[in-house]
Parts: sequence; structure tokens; C-alpha cells
Amino acid sequence: MEQQVTPKEKILKKVRQALKNKSKSLYLNIDLDTNVFKQAPDGEKMLETFAKAFTLQNGEFIFCDNRFDFIDKLLTLLEQKKWKHFFCWERQLQDMLKDTGINFTYKKDNLEKIQASITGCEALISRTGTVLISSQRNSRTLTIWPPAHLVVAYKSQLVMELKDGLQLVRNRYGKNSPSMLNFISGPSRSSNIENTMTIGAHGPVEFFVFLIDDVMKSD
Repeated sequence: MEQQVTPKEKILKKVRQALKNKSKSLYLNIDLDTNVFKQAPDGEKMLETFAKAFTLQNGEFIFCDNRFDFIDKLLTLLEQKKWKHFFCWERQLQDMLKDTGINFTYKKDNLEKIQASITGCEALISRTGTVLISSQRNSRTLTIWPPAHLVVAYKSQLVMELKDGLQLVRNRYGKNSPSMLNFISGPSRSSNIENTMTIGAHGPVEFFVFLIDDVMKSD
């Protein structure tokens, strides 16, 4: 009895045949590796590009001269917002908050009370104003569940393109790559057929990036 071939198997067979019998390219001198965008000349330009792109997407960008300046500006924001249920699961950030006396919650059984969360990140993509976060640092819960999401980043984490951010992740973790990468560009937003924009439809209504300057300045 002849075995029936499903439509899916027929498609996969054609794909395999196409991969084996590749046609020669008509244009042999095309450069597919060089960046099509003009590169930013320095870190200051990347910082300016990120801040502009990020704020255009309704993100709140806060530059900090150092860690002390970050704590001062974080305390100011917490006082303004009056958040009582502030969540932090990242050990390094927890240690920083403990040293300053900032109250936070780390118990996962109180998620229904969460008002804001604070996380680190892997990289900041300058050209698109995007924050790259991985599951190695935090679960996806703290990036989509709370009404407000705060990210602590460093100037040394600024890269120009998405591929540069992914390279940072590969360099940091090697074979132990994160199971999830999350690319966030501003607060969650969605629009309907009438182009009515809704902020916070599938995630935080407010999105903050505290960028700490950790790059030595030359004289």
C-alpha cells in the first residue's frame, strides 16, 4: 500500500531540494555584511541617539552621573509615585537597594499587589531606543506584569545595532545562552482598526530607564 504524503511533508521536501540545489547568484559583488547605516562616531552620540529614540516611544529616560546620583533620582521618583509594592528579584540590585534603605519586595506570592518593578538589562540598542533583557537576570513576569517597569542600565551597555547587543549576550554567557530575550521599546501599546492608541494594553503603562555613566572620561 502506497504511503500517503501530507502537504507539510511535500513542502519540506521541496525546501530540502532547494537547499541542496542552490542557484548561482546573478550579483556576486553585493556586500551583505557592511552596515547600511552610518556609524555613530562615539559613545556620546550613541547616548544621544538612544535617548531620542527611547523618549519618542513614550519612555522616560533618566541620566545618572554615577551610582549615588542614580539612588538620589530613584528615591525622588519613588517619593513622587508613592509606590508601596516595589518588586526586585535581581541580587545585585537588591544589594544596592538594601544599602540605601529602599523598601522592596522579592516574594513571588505577592504579585497581585505589584505596582512597579526594577530590573537590570543586557544592552541598550541605540538606533531603535530598545532595551534588551534576558531571562538570565529576571523572569518575564517583572517586565510585563507591573504597571511600571524601571530598568537600571550602564553607559558601557550602549551599542548601536541589534546585532551588537546580541553579540554582548553571546560574549557574556557563551554556551549558556538565556532561554528568552526580550526587546522592549517604550511602554506597551496597541491600536485598534480606528488607530486609537492604548498605552499599557499588554504590559507596563510607564517605562523608565536609569542610565548610569560608568565610562571613564578622558581629559
